[in-house]
Amino acid sequence: MVKVRVAALLHEYTGGKNVVEAEGATIGAVMDDLDRQFPGVAFRVIDEQGRVRRHMHVFVGESTATDRATPVPAGVELFIVGALSGG
Repeated sequence: MVKVRVAALLHEYTGGKNVVEAEGATIGAVMDDLDRQFPGVAFRVIDEQGRVRRHMHVFVGESTATDRATPVPAGVELFIVGALSGG
């Protein structure tokens, strides 16, 4: 099981939970499991080409993930956060 810390902007999909758990050895597998548990959440994070959306950031521990193929080592937490922008 992977512990996933979810940004507030996705809490409407996770039933208000800021920490959830999912199975998977890659970002794609974790997102697929999250989407089974919380329908619609994966589409908000991963685009149609399998990449993390521009306005989202996914961290595997302290490393940035860019696509579904990014490995998720055992014991590492995922962080899904919204990107900050402005001027």
